[in-house]
Amino acid sequence: MSSNSSADACEPGETLCVIRVHEQEVFIIPSLLFISFLAILLAILLLRFCPERRRARTTAPRWVQNQNLQNQDQNPGYQRSAHRLHGVDAPGEFNILEHEVVPMTIKHPSRNLRPTPPPPAEWQRGAFSQVSALTRTLAIEPDAQALYRAQLDGQGVVLRVLTEAASSAERRDFLGFTSFLWALGSHPFLPALLGVVSMTTPLTMVVEELEQRDLLGFLWRCRQHHPAGQALCELTEKRIFLMAEQVASALEYLHGRGCIHGNVAARSVLIGGDLTAKLWGLGPAYRRGRRPLSPETRKWHAPEVLAGRAVNHSSDVWSLGVLLYEMVTLGEPPFPQVQASALLQHLQRGRSLKRPHTCSNALYSIIRSCGQWSVGQRPPVAQLIRRLRSGVKTADGRTVLRAPEPMDIEKYLREAGYGEAYNYAVL
Repeated sequence: MSSNSSADACEPGETLCVIRVHEQEVFIIPSLLFISFLAILLAILLLRFCPERRRARTTAPRWVQNQNLQNQDQNPGYQRSAHRLHGVDAPGEFNILEHEVVPMTIKHPSRNLRPTPPPPAEWQRGAFSQVSALTRTLAIEPDAQALYRAQLDGQGVVLRVLTEAASSAERRDFLGFTSFLWALGSHPFLPALLGVVSMTTPLTMVVEELEQRDLLGFLWRCRQHHPAGQALCELTEKRIFLMAEQVASALEYLHGRGCIHGNVAARSVLIGGDLTAKLWGLGPAYRRGRRPLSPETRKWHAPEVLAGRAVNHSSDVWSLGVLLYEMVTLGEPPFPQVQASALLQHLQRGRSLKRPHTCSNALYSIIRSCGQWSVGQRPPVAQLIRRLRSGVKTADGRTVLRAPEPMDIEKYLREAGYGEAYNYAVL
């Protein structure tokens, strides 16, 4: 019997009878259509916002030689720094040495670092030669990456390798970080990437080697006695102004690219054989907001960062002032008599970095201006660069800075706040 004939069976005015007859058309079919709409909408949302798809979009691209035209348009220095290796994709214009831990001259007594695995045998038979391990020291956070020194076409390079022990999350982080660096482009005072092995395992970044390695270790070596004629570590205030200007120039470039460094310190600067300074340590910039502030770096951070607010351009200026203090003291920790956990309260009382006895009025005035409590009272980076350039012209270039004694490593770790990260209270 059709629905029309069924409806005719209902007496006039019997609304309930008519609804029962047309129940399927009135309720069931629209309900099924609505459910189907929700299912399609959910599928679209999953495809649009699925984390795996989002990760895929941020994964490092597979660079090939035919990308030169696009890369040259976006990065004029592409041809200058890109280097095609055998089996290596070379994106050029990379600053590579990033969220790498610092290869210095000491080992942190409280950390059990992962041993560096031997280099792959095929490296010695391929493009790389004289491969040797670089011991990772004073590591703030150990990870599944290993460092090697090698030669490539007669040039010293550093190989940063993701080991077989790396998890899938660490692999994604490694590739994501290369994409981050690629987007930043190149600068004369940022370490240059020479290639990335991404087609085969292990994933490897190939970076220019800076002979003097990190600035903090270099400053500590300047404290030691050197034979006559060995002037490499003879640091003058004029040289400090020049190196600080180079770091500030790199910082200005990063700010122009929408990147806040957040990790300016002597441990995050690399020194070349000609004492050129290049800023590195970009891990915190890549992981901005995803990890809490480390107790081991508190003494280099501005008050607003210590108070839990976001890092800004002026926060990098504060840290640059602390870097100047490290340089003029040949590697002493800032605020040595203040616990890292009490530093914010110390600064709230109007205290600042004390003037080192080897520091001129001109240099200390810059340190003080960078260390202003108010964000608005600190100089912008461009103004800071002008003051540093002026200092290069007028500073003493003859008097070599000296320290009364070599660095006491245990004392440094304690005064810099590294030890506080491992103190536990019994509740």
